[in-house]
Amino acid sequence: MSVKKFIPNLLTLLNLVSGTIAVFLAVNNFLVEAAIFVFLGILFDFFDGFVARLLNVQAELGKQLDSLADIVTSGVVPGIVMFQLLKSSVAKQSWSSGVFEIQDVSDYLNESTFIGFLGLLITLGAAYRLANFNIDDRQSNSFIGLPTPAAALVVLSLPLILSYSSNEWVIEIIQNTWVLVAITLVLCYLMNAEIHLFSFKFKDFGWGKNKVKYLFIFMTAVLGTLLQFAAIPLLILLYVVFSVIENKYVKG
Repeated sequence: MSVKKFIPNLLTLLNLVSGTIAVFLAVNNFLVEAAIFVFLGILFDFFDGFVARLLNVQAELGKQLDSLADIVTSGVVPGIVMFQLLKSSVAKQSWSSGVFEIQDVSDYLNESTFIGFLGLLITLGAAYRLANFNIDDRQSNSFIGLPTPAAALVVLSLPLILSYSSNEWVIEIIQNTWVLVAITLVLCYLMNAEIHLFSFKFKDFGWGKNKVKYLFIFMTAVLGTLLQFAAIPLLILLYVVFSVIENKYVKG
């Protein structure tokens, strides 16, 4: 294999390494640090495809490897993080410097553990979405269903909001068990729904065909500046809404 062909796969493997490190961190309740490595993995995930297209070395091996890496970074990790958030919300554990206070192993053998397992539905939903993506030839220029990295961003933004937001109302909402269950179910649905979502592959940079994308990029800059981490869930929601608008009114 030539060096040029291996570069995108190397980026994909860096995604996998980032996700694996995030698994260890999430299991030990270092959710903020896990979020950092997931964001890093998603960055590698974006650039592996970009570099493959740039070097014209796209191959089936890269496609399969990409999904295997994504199931860890964007499937297993957000499932574990949601488990920890749900368990904490039921047990009413405190949040301090991004680490939940766990007293001993018996803390896992109670009702909150079983509620927490609902968070692993995100892992199952991501696995099903990735498997379906690999055999669906309709998703070369757009997505059908919410991409797993986008779903992962929503989940991993939650501990960041809890750590860095000063808005008590927002924090109280995120720590509500039923809100977390609702987020889990909605993300599982969106990842596997027959909803066409735009990708950021520009065939040209004209305004006419790309106005929805440009508007979304503008909203990302504005909301990101104003709301910081709290903007992430809202932006993913806007991504879905803008995609529906584009499909219905722009593309006809």
